[in-house]
Amino acid sequence: MRGLDFTPYRRSTVGFDRLFDFLESASRAEQDNYPPFDIEKLSDDSYRITLAVAGFKRDEIDIVAQQNMLVITGRKSDQRSRDGNFLHVGIATRAFERRFELADFVRVTDASLADGLLAIELVREIPEAMKPRKIEIGGDATPTIEAEASETERSEARAEESQAA
Repeated sequence: MRGLDFTPYRRSTVGFDRLFDFLESASRAEQDNYPPFDIEKLSDDSYRITLAVAGFKRDEIDIVAQQNMLVITGRKSDQRSRDGNFLHVGIATRAFERRFELADFVRVTDASLADGLLAIELVREIPEAMKPRKIEIGGDATPTIEAEASETERSEARAEESQAA
């Protein structure tokens, strides 16, 4: 299968280099499905990646979170003895490396291993400086809060005068 050529798009866009690099590397990546995994969206800003790592212990798995990249590696410390009289060997114990590209401001908050499933919790935390904020429009055309308050006071004073009369 031939990969996509993003050269025309690279010439006419600015700031999308990382996106095009990701798409090109994903199209060239070897299609290894080991270990299998799920990605869950728990809420708008939290996610969970679950990997099936049966046969691996906690100390045989490394999780490294770099900027915009999560790398999970598994290496068996001891090869199980093949001296037995196996009729079928189907439990995979080969080493693996699984990479996940993370969006900006996504960080790993927790990791747990139970029942052969490695669960990694992720959360997206946008810094306050990057969050959208409402900008007030200044100028003579719009009344300020003080002007609105003094208008309210004048209305109340007129109402009191009319009640007194």
